[in-house]
Amino acid sequence: MPRRALRRLILGAALFASLSAFAQGWPTKPIHFIVGYPAGSSPDMQARLLAEPLSKALGQTVVVENRPGASGNLGAEALARATDGHTIAIIGNGPLTSSAYLYSRLGYDPAKDFAPIAMVASGPLVMVAPKSLGLSTPQKLIDFARAQGDKINFGSSGAGSGTHLGMELLKRPLGINPVHVPYAGAPQIITNLLGGQLQMALLPPSTVQPLVDSGKLDALFVSSEKRSPMAPTLPSLGEIGVKGINIEVWNAIMAPASMPAANQARLSAELDKILNNRDIRQKLLLQGWKVDDTSAKGLAARIKSDSALYRDIITRNNIRLD
Repeated sequence: MPRRALRRLILGAALFASLSAFAQGWPTKPIHFIVGYPAGSSPDMQARLLAEPLSKALGQTVVVENRPGASGNLGAEALARATDGHTIAIIGNGPLTSSAYLYSRLGYDPAKDFAPIAMVASGPLVMVAPKSLGLSTPQKLIDFARAQGDKINFGSSGAGSGTHLGMELLKRPLGINPVHVPYAGAPQIITNLLGGQLQMALLPPSTVQPLVDSGKLDALFVSSEKRSPMAPTLPSLGEIGVKGINIEVWNAIMAPASMPAANQARLSAELDKILNNRDIRQKLLLQGWKVDDTSAKGLAARIKSDSALYRDIITRNNIRLD
C-alpha cells in the first residue's frame, strides 16, 4: 500500500476512535427530554416509556419535561434553543413538516435547527361517522358526502393538524367537499359526532375503538395505503380506490443541530435497540402505534417527503394560521 494511502487510513482510524471515545464519555449529566404536549398525550406516554431504558443505556437520568402549547411548536422551539448538549425532544410530525407552511413566523427553523435521531412510532387515522347516519361501508359514506356537497361538516383537532390536513388531502380523490370545523381535541369532536353537528372525522384508532365497539360510531377505513395492524379489519385507502396516498401521524426524537455528531449517533444507536425490543414494540402497539424504520436516515427521509406533501396541501387550500 502506498505510504500516503496508509497514512490517510491510519489518520481516519484514529479520528473514528477519538469520536467513539468522545461519544462514550457522554452524557456527563442528566438528559432533558422535552415533550411539547400535555401529560397523558401519546407523545408523553411514548417519552415516558422510553425514558427508563434510555437512562440505563446512557448511564444518566433522563428527565421528561412537558412543555405543551401551539400544537407542539412550543416544545420544538425549546429544543431549538437548547445549547447544553444534553437535551432531546419527542416531536410530532406537524412541527417538523407542516408548521413552516402554516405560520409566517416560527420560533425555529425545522430544516436547520434539528438533527433527526429516531422515528418512534407511526399510525394511520380512521374515518368515522355517527352510527345514526347508517353509513356502514366506505361507498355509502362517499355517496352520501358527494350528494351533500358542502352541507355536511368534518371535525379536526385544530386547523393544520393531521386530522385536518389528512381530510383535505382526501377530498379530491374521493370527490367530496365537507366543511372543516376545528376543535381543541378528539373529545370535542366525538361529542359533536354523537350530537349530530358533525358527519365525519379522521381520528386515531385507539380513540374511536371503544365507540365503535359500543355501536355509537361506524369505522369505515384507515388512512394508510395498506391495512394497519391497529385496525386489521378495516379496508385501506388502496382498497377503496385511492392510490398513492398514505396519511399517518407520527412522533420522532430530535436533537438540536448543534449536538456533536458522535453524540447524535450514540443516541440513534441506543434508541434503535430500545425501539426494536419486543416488549417496547408490543406496548406501543397496545397504545395504537406501530414501529417500522426507526433509523435517523429513515426519519430524515420521512420528514422530507411529508414536508413536500403537506406543503402542496396547504398551498392548494390556502391554509394559514397567522
